[in-house]
Amino acid sequence: MNPVDYALRGQVAVLTLNNPPVNGLGHALRTGILAGLDKAMADDAVKAIVVTGGEQVFSGGADVKEFGTPKSGMAPNLPDVIRALEGAEKPVVAAMAGHALGGGLELAMGCHFRVAKTDATFGLPEVKLGLLPGATGTQRLPRAIGLEPALNMIVSGNPQKAATFVGTALVDELVDDKVVDAAVAFAENLVAEQRPIRRIRDLKVNAPDADAFLQFARNSVKVASKGMPGPMACVESVADSVKLPFDEGCKRERTAFLSLMQTPESRALRHIFAAERAAGKLPDIPADTPIRDIQKVGVVGAGTMGGGITMNFLNIGIPVVLLETAQEALDRGLGTIRKNYENSAKKGKLTQEQVEERMGLITPTLSYDAFKEVDLVIEAVFEKMEVKEAVFTKLDEVCKPGCILASNTSYLDVNKIASFTKRPEDVIGLHFFSPANVMRLLEIVRGEKTAKDVLATAMKLGKKIKKVAVVSGVCDGFIGNRMLALYGAAAYGLVLAGASPQQIDKALETFGFAMGPYRVGDLAGLDIGWATRKRKAEEAGKPFEPIIADKLCEMGRFGQKTGAGWYRYEAGVRKPIVDPVTTELIDAFRKEKGITPRKISDEEVIERCAYALVNEGAKILEEGIAARASDIDLVYLNGYGFPARRGGPMRYAEEVGLPNVVRALRRFAAEPGAAPTWEPAPLLVKLAEEGKGF
Repeated sequence: MNPVDYALRGQVAVLTLNNPPVNGLGHALRTGILAGLDKAMADDAVKAIVVTGGEQVFSGGADVKEFGTPKSGMAPNLPDVIRALEGAEKPVVAAMAGHALGGGLELAMGCHFRVAKTDATFGLPEVKLGLLPGATGTQRLPRAIGLEPALNMIVSGNPQKAATFVGTALVDELVDDKVVDAAVAFAENLVAEQRPIRRIRDLKVNAPDADAFLQFARNSVKVASKGMPGPMACVESVADSVKLPFDEGCKRERTAFLSLMQTPESRALRHIFAAERAAGKLPDIPADTPIRDIQKVGVVGAGTMGGGITMNFLNIGIPVVLLETAQEALDRGLGTIRKNYENSAKKGKLTQEQVEERMGLITPTLSYDAFKEVDLVIEAVFEKMEVKEAVFTKLDEVCKPGCILASNTSYLDVNKIASFTKRPEDVIGLHFFSPANVMRLLEIVRGEKTAKDVLATAMKLGKKIKKVAVVSGVCDGFIGNRMLALYGAAAYGLVLAGASPQQIDKALETFGFAMGPYRVGDLAGLDIGWATRKRKAEEAGKPFEPIIADKLCEMGRFGQKTGAGWYRYEAGVRKPIVDPVTTELIDAFRKEKGITPRKISDEEVIERCAYALVNEGAKILEEGIAARASDIDLVYLNGYGFPARRGGPMRYAEEVGLPNVVRALRRFAAEPGAAPTWEPAPLLVKLAEEGKGF
């Protein structure tokens, strides 16, 4: 297969990029473009050139398969190719369909003219990888569409439809169909009319009040970028397009791009990019595994989780049968779903017609018999095994053969749940995170008897409902909540040792977490954990020994919903206020336990909390609960607020250095009375000693 197909259409040479699925601009493709260009330039019969990806996609930018390999920077690099196209003495027209993103859009801007399909998508999303456009994009886009729209597009990284750019130098002609034919006709007209070549580099930037706008942009981006160097670098590089000659601006852009490539933040974001693509691949699930057809879904429970889960399917047009045990609960659940959609409509995200369409896809019911024709049922009922048993016994009885039976459990044994049915191969865990219609993470829990086609179907469906789907094996809490228990224990140990809840929260928020563990506790409700601990003590036949959080609950302090928990809250305000009552309670508890508080640094807070996650993650990896370390990172990034600029706990450990993590864990484990969980995981020790990463 040729990386670039060369064809003559009269006096126009058509170079068609041929690197599916997105025409990634790998080394072979870059070389092929230049070879096609040279061939066209050497042929006197060729009067113009069209560069295209065909009728489906122009180019999605860099070839991800070459990330981190020598080929990614091997000559000819993308700026070399763009310079050659721009320097051609025959007119070069880009014919753009589908996506023209990143290097793909930069390539098109190096052509002299651009013909695009109306629904084509243009974007420079490099900032989302901690980078800036590194192949002259920051210098060309402001010249093509003006300073302010270009800066907004580059700093946000968000793509826009080609139709947005009609009337600018970015789009010379817009067509509804057959963009290659249109581009060939456009090229022929250029030749016939002897129109001069137009190079974007020669245009002036449309920038009224440039200095004032750029200063405003700097101030805004500095506040919003939260420790990420990429957005500010984008602002400064775009600013160069106004004040510097084109070639000098390009030189500075390339220097900034290469510098950003070496930052830990960009390494982290590129790791996430690769992790999301790897998560869908499982060694024993072939790509051609048959997929079960999911035309209708059933949901058991119309509470907060059940309603949120339901919305995921309504949003993509899949009808949902929603079951509750009482009409009042069902009406309440339907009312909440409608209210969520009405709020979206008020914000302009949905039309009223779309709200009614989605609500019309729900079949409310009080009878399990309504599930007879569904293809998938997800239960979202109380987290108690006897409740799950009653539900799955009934589902097994009424659901048709081949229907997938899924549990939204966040802790319980999916194998045990599967044993309540005569079809354990059809049972799987689909652990949504609250609010289920918003949170991106979906933990897909694979039971020991879950069929391969059931797992493959769940993965595909997760992608369809726009979730980051990660497969977990069966263990208490799966990947996320199992690790969360150790994170919480580390934070609690710090409070006992002498840190305050507010110090811990502030240190972890400075590190990049959206919220520290004590603010999260107040938001979620401290009474949930209190009830769980009491129930577990009762089940184990042991006396209940309250911890500090339980003492708060005994005082009626459940968190935000009662106006006080670890913090105090004023009516209608979510901002936490440090409360002397909590401080006094903690002091009294330490005294009761004979603990003398010590000074704890913010660095120790971060080490203990982050390394607790890493250590448990290594055990999960070694046990085969997670297929790869990057899957663990995705769970924590998308479900638990771990900072993206750190790449996830496992990636962060590699950035710190695994030997350093092991040394710190051994130090914690050697302390008097230390929990055995501080002992470094064998896999962590092995990798550290071998100088390897996860």
